[in-house]
Amino acid sequence: MATIDKSWTKIRNRGCHEFWNGLQAFLAMASEHKDCDGRIRCPCVRCINSRFEKIDRVRAHVFDRGFMQGYDKWIYHGEPEDAVVDVAVADVESEDEMIPILKDFFPSTTEAQGEDEQPTTNPQFDDLFEEIEAELYPGCDWISSLNFLAKLLHLKVRGKIPNNIFEELLKLLKFAFPKENNIPSTYYEAKKRLKKLGLGYDNIDVCLYNCCLFYKENASKEACPVCGTSRWVTSENGKGKKVPCKVMRYFPLTPRLKRLYSSRITAKSMIWHHTGKSKDDGVLRHPVDGLAWKDFDAKHPDFARDPRNVRLGLISMDLIHLAT
Repeated sequence: MATIDKSWTKIRNRGCHEFWNGLQAFLAMASEHKDCDGRIRCPCVRCINSRFEKIDRVRAHVFDRGFMQGYDKWIYHGEPEDAVVDVAVADVESEDEMIPILKDFFPSTTEAQGEDEQPTTNPQFDDLFEEIEAELYPGCDWISSLNFLAKLLHLKVRGKIPNNIFEELLKLLKFAFPKENNIPSTYYEAKKRLKKLGLGYDNIDVCLYNCCLFYKENASKEACPVCGTSRWVTSENGKGKKVPCKVMRYFPLTPRLKRLYSSRITAKSMIWHHTGKSKDDGVLRHPVDGLAWKDFDAKHPDFARDPRNVRLGLISMDLIHLAT
């Protein structure tokens, strides 16, 4: 296969002929891999392949904002996965795309310190690896059971398919596919099988009138300390399991930051403030180029030297307030 020219993606002057011709060639290749709505993933610096747009919109986005850095293997836009060999996954024998994901999130702990030391493995990784090797149905060697399930749940989220309709779809697929297939029968079972890959959340009971959270010092209380409302829904006979009146789902920040650093794709964006910031004086593209950020880095050089010290959203604002 002919080498695909990607040098245009790093050209700063997006008005030049090289950038425009490269963009047109890229879109011509990507247009052969549109979804059912005629859209492709947008690789501009804002969408970063997370949004699907029409070809004309993608052309405008990339031309106005630039092509995302770090996306060197155009697997979402038609480039064969074996056209560029990623050193980090060169030892992967299977073609299933879930294996690199597992190697990112559950790295092997086989780093031996001596000749006599026995390597250890990650049990969580081993369980999921068995799922990857499981066929969707006997004779299906082109997609694994886990990969199929991940794609199916992704479509559910994208299409906002209600749980009851999704369960009916699972039943239909299980009936239509060859017998002895590994398609789950219920939505609960599907989520359970992918639970180790996902990011969970914490359930925290809340006062019916939002006065307080039953958390930390209030975790054991039966009634709201502010208004006195009962924490629980009272049943007619007063028996059975206690059901909270209202529940908040809290998504902890720390495991999500860890997950962003674990993936070789998103990790590049997480340290962009350290590796990809503008070298042009007087150009403000990110808070890292601002005086407040530079002042904070000057006062705390040890913190500034570590590219993993990501500062996003409210974290960035806190540091700016501290610096000023």
